[in-house]
Parts: sequence; structure tokens; C-alpha cells
Amino acid sequence: MEPEPALVHLDSSLINFRDFDFAEGAHGYRWVDTKHFQLPPEELDDRDLLAALISHPQFRDTYDGAGVQDWPRHGQWWLAHIAPDTYKSVEAETAVEAIRSWANQHGKLPESLESRLDQEIYIPIRKATSRYLLGQLPEEAFHDYGPIHIDYHELVLIDRPAARLTLLVAADD
Repeated sequence: MEPEPALVHLDSSLINFRDFDFAEGAHGYRWVDTKHFQLPPEELDDRDLLAALISHPQFRDTYDGAGVQDWPRHGQWWLAHIAPDTYKSVEAETAVEAIRSWANQHGKLPESLESRLDQEIYIPIRKATSRYLLGQLPEEAFHDYGPIHIDYHELVLIDRPAARLTLLVAADD
């Protein structure tokens, strides 16, 4: 019998750039997926929270449309290559800039999309008590049909006052 995950999955959301009206049609097949988790009642340090996230069933998502599956993959990688130490602590503005430069790489965003990114991505990044960016993984970490994403950015946000952890994946297909 498997132990209960230390994190409780609350909800997930998707910001699909195709849902917004781009003047030049430059949505670039981009999207931002967020998964929100309730922190456990016991006080865990950030590394233990990252380990709890990696072991959570919701982490087994390749972001290819198949959804969460019971397989040893996450994103483009074999799950065995991802550990708490593969995430690097970053400042809020570094995290915001990573997502903002990716989002704006094909030109100006529609105001409605910029507003949604601000509310659902940039403000939570700034409010988080700590932020972790998935570091560069070795080539052998790619799973059997990865990489399928052109650009892939992954952040983990820990907001202790809100007792929430957010897994944020921004990519394009």
C-alpha cells in the first residue's frame, strides 16, 4: 500500500494562447499549465516539499495531451532524472522574466492575455515565499518520445502564508 501524498492536489488550469486574438496570429501554440497543491499541515522544508511534489501522481504528466498517467515520465524526461536538487532557487524577478521573455518571444501579447498572465502567473510568482526553476537535465534524461516541446520552462512556487504549492509549466508544441 502506497503512503498518502504529503501534498493534496487542489486544481489545475490551462492558459492556452490560441484562445486569445493575436493581431498577426502569432500565438505560437504556447500554453501555461498550473497545478495547485495544498501544503501538508506539518512543516516541511522546501526540499521535502519538492520531493513530495515529484512523488505525487499529478507530477506524472508529459504535457502532450495524454494527461496524468501512471508512468515514469514527467514533461520531456524520465522521472528518475528529476530530484529536488534539479530545481534551482531563483528570485521573483528572475522567474517572472523567464516566463515573460518566453511569452513575448513572438511579439506583443493581446491585452487580455497579458492581464491573465499577470493575475495567474506573475502575481503568484512575486507572492511566493520561494521559487524553484527546473535546471538543465542531461540528454539521457529525455524519455522515449521526448523532447516534444520547442521551449519548456518549469517553476515550482511555494507560498507558505497561503499554504500552497504551484507547479507551473510554460511550453510550446
